[in-house]
Amino acid sequence: MSTPAAEPVPMPAKRRVAQLAMLAFAVAIVMFAYANVGLAIDQKIPAGMLGYGLGLGGLMLVAYLVLAKFAPWADPLILPLVTLINGLGLVMIYRLEEAKMGGASASTQLLWTAVGVVMFTVTLIVLRDHRALQRFRYTAGAAGLVLLISPLLPFIGVSQNGARIWIGIPGVGQLQPAEFAKLALIVFFAGYLVAKRDVLALAGRRLLFIDLPRARDLGPILIVWGLSLGVLILQKDLGSSLLIFGTFIAMLYVATQRTSWVLIGILLFIGGAVLAGMIFDHVYARWEVFLDPENQAFYDRELGGSAQLMQGLFSMSTGRILGTGLGQGHPNLIPLAFSDFIFPATGEELGLTGLMALLMLYALLVERGLRTSLAARDPFSKLLAGGLSFILAWQVFIIVGGVTNLIPLTGLVTPFMSQGGSALLANWILIALLVRTSDAARQPPPQAIQDEGMTQVFQR
Repeated sequence: MSTPAAEPVPMPAKRRVAQLAMLAFAVAIVMFAYANVGLAIDQKIPAGMLGYGLGLGGLMLVAYLVLAKFAPWADPLILPLVTLINGLGLVMIYRLEEAKMGGASASTQLLWTAVGVVMFTVTLIVLRDHRALQRFRYTAGAAGLVLLISPLLPFIGVSQNGARIWIGIPGVGQLQPAEFAKLALIVFFAGYLVAKRDVLALAGRRLLFIDLPRARDLGPILIVWGLSLGVLILQKDLGSSLLIFGTFIAMLYVATQRTSWVLIGILLFIGGAVLAGMIFDHVYARWEVFLDPENQAFYDRELGGSAQLMQGLFSMSTGRILGTGLGQGHPNLIPLAFSDFIFPATGEELGLTGLMALLMLYALLVERGLRTSLAARDPFSKLLAGGLSFILAWQVFIIVGGVTNLIPLTGLVTPFMSQGGSALLANWILIALLVRTSDAARQPPPQAIQDEGMTQVFQR
């Protein structure tokens, strides 16, 4: 029987003030960008600027108060970084909405942000000790599988643009359950690898300079490989397939410190990609576009064509180093610029400098997560924080690599920026789990805090 979690130790006042100042600074940058869009388009401050500013600022103030109460020792940079990225996404969606791009709605995105903050706060309040998730690893694994296959079920599964990755919910709309499945699977991977890491770390035969695992231990990686291929084949969802398999390989390496697992994972990935490209037209079509996006035959193709990719590349080349300026480009010419291709749309108006700054924000967020993984005191926390950080970095790499034609397009969205409820809600829950893990890793032992308090009393 588990003991109830102890009350969190209060955070020092200086830390609280510094975190609040960074949060206010992030909101101020977003509001400055919002005003810039209005001045460029209509030569006046947008009429709804006060409402958006109060809405975003109020939501983040609530998140800060909950964090200060229930996770006071969490990394103080995480929430301001997420606020800035989420806010810049709101600005770009508003800019596309003003350009009369169908589907773009800043007010809807702000509403989803509000729901995301609610999920963030609920997760922190309910989950007082993230280590309790280790007991539910198999439940989390089963939930992840159910969420993954739910779009294939009749009546609720919805096909769109050749992929079947959504479910329809009356009164809510369409949700992408794979976004939530990835969180459940990370919890399962972390719990499973903690229990089996000693067995999986055993070496078999040595090939050149690499200790290969025993053949009997290849089961888990083959099962996850098969699962990722199933997602690719049945749902035509290349993005989720890459996320699931890549994250498992990364967590397996962290758990065992065996380079051989990474090499085996790469070979399985290459083999699966070649096999899928030979058998399935939608995979081969993306490979064709990747190799020759300027081919007119591919450009004019209705499904799996290169028109969207080329428009994105044209937009980023137009932005050059400093960009055209917020509100002064033509991002509405990119299909789905508010969703899959919000990164090139941002690049046109903020230029290479703006894109590098945006990538630096993501890099800082991932770095804080990896630092949490290093500071964690137990194996489950290390793997959980590492998995959450890696999947965020991996998703950014996949989407940025796709829209810049570094790798084939996958259909993923940019975390916290692209319009859509499923990804935004799942990513806010991801941040809550990372914050909870960070709080446990950074909180000093009660005796150390007591000794520090006695020292301050004697100094007075």
